[in-house]
Amino acid sequence: MSEKIKILLLEDDTNLGMILEEHLTMNNYDVTLCRNGVEGLEQKKSNSFELCLVDIMMPKMDGFTFVEQVRKDDEKTPIIFLTAKSFKEDKIKGFQIGCDDYITKPFSIEELLLRIEAILKRSGTLQSKETSVFDIGKYIFDYKRQLLRNKKNEQKLTAREADLLRLLCRHQNQTVTRELALKEIWQDDSYFAGRSMDVFISKLRKYLKDDPSVEILGIHGKGFRLVVSS
Repeated sequence: MSEKIKILLLEDDTNLGMILEEHLTMNNYDVTLCRNGVEGLEQKKSNSFELCLVDIMMPKMDGFTFVEQVRKDDEKTPIIFLTAKSFKEDKIKGFQIGCDDYITKPFSIEELLLRIEAILKRSGTLQSKETSVFDIGKYIFDYKRQLLRNKKNEQKLTAREADLLRLLCRHQNQTVTRELALKEIWQDDSYFAGRSMDVFISKLRKYLKDDPSVEILGIHGKGFRLVVSS
């Protein structure tokens, strides 16, 4: 990212707020941290942000009220709720009043970063400047040509195989959650889409089998991780 994307973070938990601010800043985001909804609304009215991360249970003004106020004159800025409120009714209310995603605590920083990236891409804020050619151990993966090759042979990939491998490459040595992969590539997180993704993962493993330093690990109950040993 040549110009830092500005994120408004509303979190009243001091420790969590500092951790989130630190990790987001490390990932090249410009973060403004507020401890309550009133302070957050003042910042939102006086500054421009590309994304809002909003806790629900906060003093002075809760997250639901904050989002309702924001949505009165701003329907475009993406909003993600970060909350311990996991009841279905709370999630439904969150989406009804205008959030774009809803993440329940505790969550991993990796998952949060992936979800932020997915939403910024959908909103058009994050223009992809990523390389289209990836080194994977002894393999070279050319995303635009949908080609995976090593010294011995080359494998032509389908569009979906290429999309899935690129997602894993972009987050090499990080866990890519099943939910995120399904939403980003299949636009569907149903059981059948999940089974389809498992088939595609098996195919990619087969394509990469000639290099023992490259593995696609299944992380139980979470997702997959592309590991390349040095």
